Amino acid sequence: MDTVPMWMKNLDDEDMIFIKRFLLASGSLKEVAKLYGVTYPTVRVRLNKLIDKIKLAEDKTDNDEFVELIKRYVIDEDIEFDVAKNLITEYKKIKEKAKNG
Repeated sequence: MDTVPMWMKNLDDEDMIFIKRFLLASGSLKEVAKLYGVTYPTVRVRLNKLIDKIKLAEDKTDNDEFVELIKRYVIDEDIEFDVAKNLITEYKKIKEKAKNG
C-alpha cells in the first residue's frame, strides 16, 4: 500500500494497537476486554469512539472550514463526539437562518 488512508492518519498509536488486538482476537470484544483487563462495556465504548473517529475522518460531505475544524477537534479528542455533533447542528441552523434572511 503506497498511501495511508486519511482515516488511518487521524488515528493515534493507541488506536492502531487497539485495532490490531481487535483483529487478532477475531473481533471478539470479550477477548479484547480480557487482554486489556477491563469490562466488556468499557471495550464497547472504546470501539464506538474509534468508529466515530473513522466516520468523521471519512465524511467529506461538508466543505465548511468550521465543520472540518470541529471534526479535527473530535479526532484529536479535544472535544467529545456528542458535543461536536451539537455544535455542528447549531452552526448549520444559524447558517441556514442567515442564508434565508
